[in-house]
Amino acid sequence: MSSPNVPLRTLFVTSEFSGLAKAGGLAEVSAGLPLALRQRGVDVRVLMPAYPDVIARLSDITWSGRLPGRAAIPACQIGEALLPDGTFLCLIGEPSLYDRCGTPYCTPEGRDWPDNHIRFARLALAASEIARGRGVPGWRPDLVHVNDWPGGLTPAYMRWDGTDVPTVMTIHNIAYQGLCNAGQRNRLGIPDDAFRIDGVEFHGQVSFLKAGVYYATHVTTVSPTYAREITTERFGAGLHGLMQGIAEHGRLSGIINGIDESWDPGSDPYLPHHFAAEDLHGKQANADVVRTSMCLRPSKGPLFGIVSRLVHQKGLDLVAEAANNIVQQGGQIAILGLGDPEIEHMLSRTSRRHRDDIGILIGFNEPMERRIVAGSDFTLMPSRFEPCGLTQMQAQRYGALPIAHATGGLADTIDDGSTGFLFSDLTLDGLMAACSRAFDTFGNDEQLTAMRRTAMARRSGWASAAAEYETLYNRLCGRREVASPHRPPRRVARPAAVRDPEMDVAA
Repeated sequence: MSSPNVPLRTLFVTSEFSGLAKAGGLAEVSAGLPLALRQRGVDVRVLMPAYPDVIARLSDITWSGRLPGRAAIPACQIGEALLPDGTFLCLIGEPSLYDRCGTPYCTPEGRDWPDNHIRFARLALAASEIARGRGVPGWRPDLVHVNDWPGGLTPAYMRWDGTDVPTVMTIHNIAYQGLCNAGQRNRLGIPDDAFRIDGVEFHGQVSFLKAGVYYATHVTTVSPTYAREITTERFGAGLHGLMQGIAEHGRLSGIINGIDESWDPGSDPYLPHHFAAEDLHGKQANADVVRTSMCLRPSKGPLFGIVSRLVHQKGLDLVAEAANNIVQQGGQIAILGLGDPEIEHMLSRTSRRHRDDIGILIGFNEPMERRIVAGSDFTLMPSRFEPCGLTQMQAQRYGALPIAHATGGLADTIDDGSTGFLFSDLTLDGLMAACSRAFDTFGNDEQLTAMRRTAMARRSGWASAAAEYETLYNRLCGRREVASPHRPPRRVARPAAVRDPEMDVAA
């Protein structure tokens, strides 16, 4: 048992990081959670690939170590860099794998890199080697925390190499599993006896995510409700049986994500008009800016915002169906996002039918993202599933009451009728019933103001998640947590592995 008086050393393994290389919400988590843990005294180091954008945005990288390859995985360098906020980065340098344009996962044309299995096996193998005390001079982690499928082979390599360091595997979205052809397993250094149902095999393929889940000491996901949902056939993406077993053995937890402190309507540099819960005048001024920017007509009606990946998961086909009804009742819709071309075209057609009342911008623009959230009266989130979601917490912080399907983290972070509106029936009727409640609230100034103030007062930072993760880390490392008025121990929420018959119906 390690001493509780020595800072807990944690290696945080990720494929993206906000401000350096971002493709989705994982980047926000990778920047926010380690910082909050460091503020609690945990010695966290973030391990990620040295993509070109990462190298370009860091002024001082010290290349201090080198790690060997394995099978078809090439050797790599290990670099170290310190961010202005104190976050310590460990970078994997291997130009043949990472010196490419595009996102962390895709070509500039949006296609997956064909060697992603090698690229992210290199990430996982580096984490495994660092856990053995190699590559980072004078530092070895007490625990390794892996995120999503890109690092999924980390607990597996550690198990196969006999590395006795506890691991946490966080599932941010179980639908993305990192599958590759079974014929690649020898090139990845996967032992033959690991290619089975009790191992890395998934329907005849290698699954990076399953490997991480199966071999990790503990598995977390990003909300208590989603932790329960992934034990069901409807939401488990084929891994529900494995997740049920892990939950039954007390190895599955749900811990809500947080949002960055920069989401503050009183100081956000991207907002042309600042405001606060006690003085909401600036909110209407931001709405007018959004309307002008998106060529919408002046209106005193409610503005519904959508800032999202434009994919089937987000339930935006329901928004397209509801658009005519929303506009007829005096509402307008501002949409920002990019994703599947089919969804983009569907929403663009909807916008063209209502040119004065529905605006859409295809792409991502952070200033416009924040202005839409700040100017909106309501935020539409009819997601089919949502592991956690950050947008609803950002929206509440800016008084843009979310209208959301009661699933995953949406159900855990929205208080129906108090900080937003939830609906359970994922149909047009279900969405419109929630929108009707929103319209009624908009017509009642006293109720609208009260809900906005309650939503804006909701605490959604990273402090709570960091406290829960620290408690989990200490337990897995056999450390006795020392309680103090500033660091109260928190209970990690565990889902019961109980099947919900209604969730077993195909979506």
